[in-house]
Amino acid sequence: MFHKLDVLVTSVIFFPSIFVLQVSTQSLPPATYDGFAYRGYLGGPDSILIEAFYDPVCPDSRDSWHPLKEVLQYYGSHVSLVVHLLPLPYHDNAFAASRALHIVNGLNSSYTFPLLEHFFSDQARFYNDHTRNLSRYSVVKEIVDFVSATVGNSYYSVIESGFTDRRTDLKTRISFKYSASRGVFGTPTFLVNGFVLPDSGSMIDYNGWRKIIDPLISAKGSQRDDGMHFML
Repeated sequence: MFHKLDVLVTSVIFFPSIFVLQVSTQSLPPATYDGFAYRGYLGGPDSILIEAFYDPVCPDSRDSWHPLKEVLQYYGSHVSLVVHLLPLPYHDNAFAASRALHIVNGLNSSYTFPLLEHFFSDQARFYNDHTRNLSRYSVVKEIVDFVSATVGNSYYSVIESGFTDRRTDLKTRISFKYSASRGVFGTPTFLVNGFVLPDSGSMIDYNGWRKIIDPLISAKGSQRDDGMHFML
């Protein structure tokens, strides 16, 4: 959802000492690249890379996911996806939901995208109005119950303890800081081969993705043909 810059700027203006302190206590850059790789891997050097910046409780992120998933299925190994989490500050439960995804990814990365989809499908459960009268503890417990029902109740205690593990807190903060370092302040935002697409905060439908990706696939084919002609 795209109400963004004024909120983030206000946060930095009014809490500069906290922001600096948090950065100084974290190891930046991190040891591993931020984000979740769709299908668990990235393609080779010829693969087109899409980076999606999502908030798991953002309706616009939710609406953009299905057409993007269709496009990934259509292109197969020609296109890779990395999802970065950007918990927006005006979504009260975005940070906890994002942290849950980091916890689950650390337990079993094959559950990460099913859980993201589950957040999207039952998003209203964690909207501000729905949880307005709940304590932070109650919201986290509801998220733990929700996540355990998705990935398996045998993980309940590990997921619960993940919310008191400083490392999962830092990973979630690093995701936020990575987004800020790329100039991203709203969701969904998409980068293709490192370049941001216009109209951040808006979904792209299937045909829109085809119009973006098809010319890149064709250009790669032309480059290969030119290389073969040069060798001959």
